[in-house]
Amino acid sequence: QEQLVESGGGLVQAGDSLRLSCTYSRRTFSNPAVGWFRRALGKDREFVAAINWSGLNTYYTDYVKGRFTISRDNAKNTVYLQMNSLKPEDTAVYYCAAHDGPVTKRASYDYWGQGTQVTVSS
Repeated sequence: QEQLVESGGGLVQAGDSLRLSCTYSRRTFSNPAVGWFRRALGKDREFVAAINWSGLNTYYTDYVKGRFTISRDNAKNTVYLQMNSLKPEDTAVYYCAAHDGPVTKRASYDYWGQGTQVTVSS
């Protein structure tokens, strides 16, 4: 069983919305902090958003602040990334990452999902 699985990506038009999901295995994690990262073609991987175990602390890159919202439902072992007002520059493979540790914006999480493609057309 995979430790992290992303879903919800797809092809949308500018201005549309998507909700990504990241489901983690309770066999691997007890109380994980989760981050979302993305990699666009020709660009380095970049931080998008992160959330701590309780959900009380959230962090966003300035490029998505006000448009994206990270949240979680611990009963479902799932973290969500609600993406509104999508722009073509949001096109990327989105990855979730997790660890049983402090929430961080750095790409230092122990486990990574396989990624889900988000494509935003103009």
